[in-house]
Amino acid sequence: MANSILIVEDEDSIRKFVKINLDRAGFIVKEASTGEEAIEIARKEKIDIVVLDIMLPGIDGYQVCKILRSEFPKLGIIMLTAKSQDIDKILGLEYGTDDYMTKPFNPMELILRIKSLARRMEKVEVDNQQILTYPPFKIDVYSRKFYKDDVEMELTPTEFSIAKLFLENPGKAFKRDEILNIVWGYDFVGDSKIVDVNIRRLRAKIEEDPSKPYYIETVWGIGYRWRDRD
Repeated sequence: MANSILIVEDEDSIRKFVKINLDRAGFIVKEASTGEEAIEIARKEKIDIVVLDIMLPGIDGYQVCKILRSEFPKLGIIMLTAKSQDIDKILGLEYGTDDYMTKPFNPMELILRIKSLARRMEKVEVDNQQILTYPPFKIDVYSRKFYKDDVEMELTPTEFSIAKLFLENPGKAFKRDEILNIVWGYDFVGDSKIVDVNIRRLRAKIEEDPSKPYYIETVWGIGYRWRDRD
């Protein structure tokens, strides 16, 4: 399981409180009070998951997320916001976060979210290397690599988990709640829009024309499915 967590929060009391709880849960915790400091730490040290506040002095959490996501595609990112408006959550997801939480939050819920994200990031130990194929795509489950036309594509941990779910079940229609339960986990408490945004991000990476998706089909009134083999 991923165990190195970077907390990026400018309010000392919140950051220290979160650190105490994560320490007790057995994680290795690093701290940053600014976006610039967070980027520097991520570049120098092995970080698995970043807990990232939006409102930061200097560059804000959105820009930090954008930079970290471009440099470390497989990094797990959970965004914190003091606001409840949907636009803040959606903007964070569009920039590449895997999950979000609204302040004030229960630290135990944050730990559950971190553990859920960590599970999505784990390599699957299998006796034989498991390869899922659906030309032109291929997934190496053990190494958590996704290929299109034998070229590796950089997916976030959540995007990879969704792609794996689809390739394991071509033609099966999944409700949004089903995708939430399978990918995020049954302890997820949040808006199903998180599914839609991640699907949109995944389409932008794998479809020839994301506005007219061929592989990831929308099942109106239900959710999504991966196009079955012709």
